[in-house]
Amino acid sequence: MGIRQQTIDDYGAFVDKFKHKKTTDDCYTPPAVYETIKAWACREFGIDPSKVVRPFYPGGDYESFDYSDGKVVVDNPPFSILSKICTFYRDRYIPFFLFAPNLTIFSSTSRNGAHMLVTDCAIEYANGAIVNTSFVTSFGDDLIRTAPDLTKLVNDAVERVRRESRKHLPKYAYPPELLTVTRLNKVGNAGVDFRVKASDVAFIRALDSQRAVRKAIFGGGYLLSEAKAAELKAAELKAAELKAAELKAAEDVTVWSLNDKEKQIIGKLG
Repeated sequence: MGIRQQTIDDYGAFVDKFKHKKTTDDCYTPPAVYETIKAWACREFGIDPSKVVRPFYPGGDYESFDYSDGKVVVDNPPFSILSKICTFYRDRYIPFFLFAPNLTIFSSTSRNGAHMLVTDCAIEYANGAIVNTSFVTSFGDDLIRTAPDLTKLVNDAVERVRRESRKHLPKYAYPPELLTVTRLNKVGNAGVDFRVKASDVAFIRALDSQRAVRKAIFGGGYLLSEAKAAELKAAELKAAELKAAELKAAEDVTVWSLNDKEKQIIGKLG
């Protein structure tokens, strides 16, 4: 590597250190999804909706928030400090119903007294991240439970939000003789080898029909010969078949067994 390239790479790494990286702590809940969760919690546990507060907002300080007059926290906290937050509320007898990471809910909350609702709600947050979400709460008698009705309500709300957002996005369909990066991504990701020679294509930034309405092909594209367009279509069909076979193969499951010590522990429970 040359000195100039090394300098560019070093500068890029230096700049990256100051870029804000999106994490679950940046996941702000779409209003329709939050209201669905809040309404369920209020019905399930008899919470007065007028008492519900949300201390987790950009720049907020949950430790200094005013929780007087019987306020109840229903909010999506930073997952990275969820255990600390639950302990803070439990020690001060502040009632709460909080979002939690689904797969690590046991490890992050089971030791601090929070009750766990394992729901696996696939919530698409405002930053575009899709996070499988469960909930922890100070309400209820069970340490761990499922909540199928809540799961369905939330997933239905997420789908409504997604459909509504799609209504406002333009939808385009290109002719089969147009090669785009998106088409190649689908073929390549499925493991299909597809190659194009310079004599088979002609670069184009926009179709004439697009220019008439001041539109263009995002990133540009290539017009394909009829023979190459047919070859690409065949490659796309093969990619779809391979993807389906891959999903089917993924259904194989490894079953982990209990040893004698673990069986003895189970025998003493209840």
